[in-house]
Amino acid sequence: MLRSQLTKERGFEPLTFLSRVSRGQSIETYVDGQSIFAQGDFATAIFYIHRGRVKLSVVSKEGKEAIIAILANGQFFGEGCLVSQTHRIVSATAMDECSLARLDKQVVVEILHEEPAFTKLFISYLLSRNARIEADLLDQLFNSSEKRLARLLVLLANFGKEGKPEPVIAKISQEALAEMIGTTRSRVSSFMNKFRRLGFIDYSGGSLYVHSSLLNVVLHD
Repeated sequence: MLRSQLTKERGFEPLTFLSRVSRGQSIETYVDGQSIFAQGDFATAIFYIHRGRVKLSVVSKEGKEAIIAILANGQFFGEGCLVSQTHRIVSATAMDECSLARLDKQVVVEILHEEPAFTKLFISYLLSRNARIEADLLDQLFNSSEKRLARLLVLLANFGKEGKPEPVIAKISQEALAEMIGTTRSRVSSFMNKFRRLGFIDYSGGSLYVHSSLLNVVLHD
């Protein structure tokens, strides 16, 4: 059984655990821009990101696309199949070279029953995701578009332990940023120029860097 060895360990490392799942799992690689699954596809598995970033988006009946999340290493997606979701309600697309673990729905259900450590990790992830969704909703309802952009850049930057600036995805466009915060590209361009002028962001080698000082915009009332 999966839990025979893991329950003896003091800690729980997702990558170590997933490497021991011998059935119902495959490691898949995707190149930048490749579709992982599309809105309307049958929902039969969840995914865990080993490496890379993944864009979740939805397309309206009128054909307008909206980006709803950008996920990175250590995150799950596609978990809606574990409840009543029989078809994907979003599309998932690789934003760079990605390595993903694909876990069949039935295998995940069995693991959740058999392995308490994984269950704890997964519930913690779902609660964190729910808190993020609530924060995003409040952000949209009560914050200005400038503050929403600052918050998005801070979240995308994934600051290191020492607060050093980290590169945001080099190929993310101002149009995509505008979609994610609900404003126009021209306003995003104006805000980005302002942030750069104030030293909150800068560009180097084709990548955008976000400095911890941008948090002042997020936290300022």
